[in-house]
Amino acid sequence: MKINASRSELVEVAKGNLPADVFIKGGTIINVYSGEFLKLHVAIYKDSIAYVGESEAAIGADTKVIDATGKYVAPGFIEAHSHPWVIYNPISITSKVLPLGTTTSVNDNLFFHLHMGAKGFKDLAHDLKDMPGNFLWFVRLVSQADYPGEKAWYNHHDIHELLKLEEVVGSAEVTRWPMLYKGDPFLLETMDFVKEIGKISDGHTSGCSYEKLNAVVASGVTACHEAITAKEALDRLRLGMWTVLRNSSLRPDLAEVIQMITKGNVNTSRVVMTTDGPHPGFIDREGFVDGLVRNAVELGVPVMNAIQMVTINAATYLRLEDYIGGIAPGRKADILLLPDLENFRPDMVIASGEIVAENGQLLASMPEISWEKYVVRQPFEFPKFVLENPELYLYPHGDESKPIPVSYFKSNVITQRKDIMLPAADGFADLSGQDGLLYAALIDRRGKWVSRALLERFASTLDGMASTYNTTTELLVVGRCAQAMATAAARVHEIGGGIVVVDKAEIILEIPLPLTGMMTSDPSFDQAVAYHDVLLQTLQERGFPFHDILYTLLFLTCDFLPGLRLVPYGLYEVKKDQILLEATPLSTNIVK
Repeated sequence: MKINASRSELVEVAKGNLPADVFIKGGTIINVYSGEFLKLHVAIYKDSIAYVGESEAAIGADTKVIDATGKYVAPGFIEAHSHPWVIYNPISITSKVLPLGTTTSVNDNLFFHLHMGAKGFKDLAHDLKDMPGNFLWFVRLVSQADYPGEKAWYNHHDIHELLKLEEVVGSAEVTRWPMLYKGDPFLLETMDFVKEIGKISDGHTSGCSYEKLNAVVASGVTACHEAITAKEALDRLRLGMWTVLRNSSLRPDLAEVIQMITKGNVNTSRVVMTTDGPHPGFIDREGFVDGLVRNAVELGVPVMNAIQMVTINAATYLRLEDYIGGIAPGRKADILLLPDLENFRPDMVIASGEIVAENGQLLASMPEISWEKYVVRQPFEFPKFVLENPELYLYPHGDESKPIPVSYFKSNVITQRKDIMLPAADGFADLSGQDGLLYAALIDRRGKWVSRALLERFASTLDGMASTYNTTTELLVVGRCAQAMATAAARVHEIGGGIVVVDKAEIILEIPLPLTGMMTSDPSFDQAVAYHDVLLQTLQERGFPFHDILYTLLFLTCDFLPGLRLVPYGLYEVKKDQILLEATPLSTNIVK
């Protein structure tokens, strides 16, 4: 990270010899370094803070003076673990959260790398530097689900080159953390490389016991946001990890994990908070980092500690504390004017010395991005008629005396195996008299393979749905009616990626997601909210019993959470590391 103001210019402004561009007068500074609330002024030159004190010598004839009397002057909030692809895209999410006070976000590059390759992602990252605020990146070392060709796509040379980019602060979470526990050579070598270049390694250790956690920390992981109890959070803190407390749409865990602070009386200097990629509706109603601070204070965390966790603590974790995270000379002028210490919604947001938002309204212009120029992977590499064959979606079953393993949803994302006796018809499982059971198929968008499963407690009256929104971004098709599934899948093919829901032969919902099959290309965050809300309502009306449909879709095709998963290699039982029904070549199912 760099600043545009020269050090000599900042020195002269600090001495009163050069006028400031902006002067914030009369506010109460939230000093996250000393833990004090101080009545002082702030002088800004270009993109940086030059002076903090009682003098007004930096005010010149052309200086813009901001009267902050009665307001609190806070550092810009930092989201240190963001996923900018939950239907929204980097432009739309930034447009939403910048007026809420988040001036820095560190973003997961997962689906950008999957569909753009190293060069496309590098070009995108460069172009997004024109956005207001600090839009930084974590680089994935592996995908969230193993697939044929993964090692070639995530190769040493490309990963090393991406990690060296200025806007990349380190490696992203390895969701398949058992690879680290088992000592995967590529991951361990890359962890060493990350440390050699002075960057960090974000972590994901969901379900990891304390004993195994020791090995994961030894592998080089810097932080973890996956604690769901106060004890798990404390375990991570005690083992030297930066402990990131989460409150998100899928896992609103803050009320539990915050007890590490409110009841445990621990040192909070290595504690950070995150929203961890919430769905659009959650952000629209609960806020972003501002919501984290608001909730933490309501739960009993002192205001100063809560703000430190999303400013100086986060900056220190990211190794950027010389540039962001506090109000002090030489730091970037990322500043919020807060009217109170209850709602934490800023009246004004300053990013890099520019007023970018006032009273919740974005003032800064956003770059116009032509997303398609970065993408190297085609939406589909086979003709639509392939998807119009209903037999493609049926589960093979030739022996009625043997049970079929069914993926039963215990929660939004956790499944368990249930062995069920089912009748057969023409070599396939017959679900016609089985309430609540659904067919599921995962189809390679290059046309090479198809994996199949049966689901229970997903959406019991759903006729057909197709979605490229899942952790593989392949085509996931679910339903109780094979013909409706075929109709939905064919329509997703036509629109180049997205989500389609079908009742009988009628398309009742269509959400185009042309950007990697995960994101709308629309710059409006409101459009992402509308898509999410109508999708959730539509599925709940058809029996979906949970609260976060996007993460259910996302993680059904992963290979690291408990239960049965539908992955590129087939129907996979995670704990046994066993494929129960292998994927078959898609070509054997082509009927025109």
